[in-house]
Amino acid sequence: MPILNVDAAQQVVFLKRSMRPGFAGIENAVVFDPKTTLLFGDAKDSLTKVVTSLKGL
Repeated sequence: MPILNVDAAQQVVFLKRSMRPGFAGIENAVVFDPKTTLLFGDAKDSLTKVVTSLKGL
């Protein structure tokens, strides 16, 4: 799995189904970063809605 340098990003959108820990049971520190916005729901459906909204701008 690739390593992403999200700590260098100005804004992070984190797609998540719930606030429960991931498959390994480990919390991800990115979720609690002040520059992170959580988008809850199914990742494919949520991302499709975001892209559709941005295309309408």
